[in-house]
Amino acid sequence: MTETLLLVAAFLAGAMNAVAGGGSFLTLPALIYAGVPPVAANATGTVALLPGYASGVYGYRNDLAPVGDLGLPVMALVSLVGGLAGAGLLLVTPDEVFRGVVPWLLLLATGLFAFGGALAARLRSVGLHGRGALLATLFVVSVYGGYFNGGLGILLLAQFSLFGMTDLNAMNGLKNLFSAVLTAIAVVAYAAGGAVDWPKAALMILAAVAGGYVGARVGRRIPSAVLRGGIIAVGLAMSLLFFLK
Repeated sequence: MTETLLLVAAFLAGAMNAVAGGGSFLTLPALIYAGVPPVAANATGTVALLPGYASGVYGYRNDLAPVGDLGLPVMALVSLVGGLAGAGLLLVTPDEVFRGVVPWLLLLATGLFAFGGALAARLRSVGLHGRGALLATLFVVSVYGGYFNGGLGILLLAQFSLFGMTDLNAMNGLKNLFSAVLTAIAVVAYAAGGAVDWPKAALMILAAVAGGYVGARVGRRIPSAVLRGGIIAVGLAMSLLFFLK
């Protein structure tokens, strides 16, 4: 029964991460239910979802493109450094602190995505634009992703919205790419810190890969308005349920 729960959670989480983010909301409680402590559950779920991010990148490979005059390698490097910093922070964070900060971060990310268009115009008018601002905000989001993977996709989509991106397929392609990069380095740190339950991670990996690819294929066919509404709904649901935990 426990194994079935982990497999189903991993498949659905992989699909969610490919199109909207929030997959860790499924893997984290499933792993805690299976007896894994919260910080270790977060690390283990992140390991399980990493291949799903990679398959999501493949699914959106035709939509990947540089952001303005910034090349993808530069942005990926910033994401990698941020992910490593966030993973290091997680490894020294007590469980009670970890539980307390998560719902606030998720709520902030959802609000940024929901009102990203109007806020982006306002911030550009007061100077938040250009290469430096884009890389700085990507670094901050990557630190969050290395610390807690839940809601990472929503935060990345919110960040892209702030800088004027509107094509959700292109945004999802970049989201999956940077999620894969920062999660890969975070997994290395988690493994070095002994925070991963490897048997359970191995059980969930194949299901997450399948879910990521299916989610990417289906997500590209969903109308933008419907997909945007779904992203906001996922974010609000995650925030509320973490507040109620």
